[in-house]
Amino acid sequence: MEIQSRLFELQDKEYAAFQAKLTPTIPADRFIGVRVPNVRKVAKEYIKDPEHEQFIHDLPHQYYDENMLHGLLVSEIKDYKKCIEETDRFLPFVDNWAVCDIMSPKVFKKHKTELMDKIREWTASDKTYTIRFGIEMLMSHFLDDDFEAEHLEIPAAVRSEEYYVNMMIAWFFATALAKQWDSTIVYLQNNFETRSIASLPTWVHNKTIQKACESYRISDEQKQYLRTLKR
Repeated sequence: MEIQSRLFELQDKEYAAFQAKLTPTIPADRFIGVRVPNVRKVAKEYIKDPEHEQFIHDLPHQYYDENMLHGLLVSEIKDYKKCIEETDRFLPFVDNWAVCDIMSPKVFKKHKTELMDKIREWTASDKTYTIRFGIEMLMSHFLDDDFEAEHLEIPAAVRSEEYYVNMMIAWFFATALAKQWDSTIVYLQNNFETRSIASLPTWVHNKTIQKACESYRISDEQKQYLRTLKR
């Protein structure tokens, strides 16, 4: 296939080995070794080429780099309905955090009401990276102007044994602390001051505090208080 050949033209074997170490859930022989800026360039090249339509329908892909490209191509789809359809079709094939996290459809910004319904659906999934994607979309689109305190209940309700789900929940709440402190801090105070909301699992609770304390967006005073809430 031409697109696969294009990726191999950009192969960097040392980078492939580096990526394999960062993504231990994927066998090393599935990495071509294309640096992310170059994958983005290929996506820009092919988004207007009819061949990309066949590529995104040809699942599953053989290589990690093809999945990265697929995620970027889906992110460029301008029609919301089609973008959602292709996102839903691709998510079951997403098998690592990097491919999951590179997906960020631009059209979602213009369809917040419909997107919230999909976020609730994705986070209720039993698939690791579908859940992670749903929480990431909540973090990307609903912690600023469209924030509502009840949105925090969505990731707080997720219960999973999967590391890559729990890490995303912690990342979400650390980001929420930076952007919406007053509404978010109660989720960490739960066992200490209130029982009105669901508590976060202990690992997620402590990881949230750790990540928030590593953030430059959290004040020293806030960090000092957060450390008193560790379990």
